[in-house]
Amino acid sequence: MFWFIAGVVLCLMELFLPTAFVEATLGVSALLVSLVALVVPNFGIQIGLWLIFSIATVWGLRRFSSKRTPYVLADSTEARATTTIAPGETGRVLYEGNSWQARCEDLSTAIATGQRVIVVGRRGNTLLIMPEPSLEP
Repeated sequence: MFWFIAGVVLCLMELFLPTAFVEATLGVSALLVSLVALVVPNFGIQIGLWLIFSIATVWGLRRFSSKRTPYVLADSTEARATTTIAPGETGRVLYEGNSWQARCEDLSTAIATGQRVIVVGRRGNTLLIMPEPSLEP
């Protein structure tokens, strides 16, 4: 009865606290062990079976999960500086409606607040920017 209740509780928890079906797979494993517990009364063996079933179901579910694609910036897009950014230093820019940390890649030019800049790349959560006039020939 313990494994049946644990399985139902874990499956219901997935409804209220989504964990990408990890709780649900643990619950299904507990439900499977509740069936095995009718034949195998040893609690230690039941725990071992639950661990094996849990690992197998999580591993099996992993192949159905989507692979995350990294966020790719479009080539040379515009942003607007929301803080003054010294040459080679970091500040903030407004890019696609969101405030981002940004680093000026031009080591000779400061960027004033409100100035338009070009996003040339990204390193982690920091955009790499250049002042707009510096890209003109």
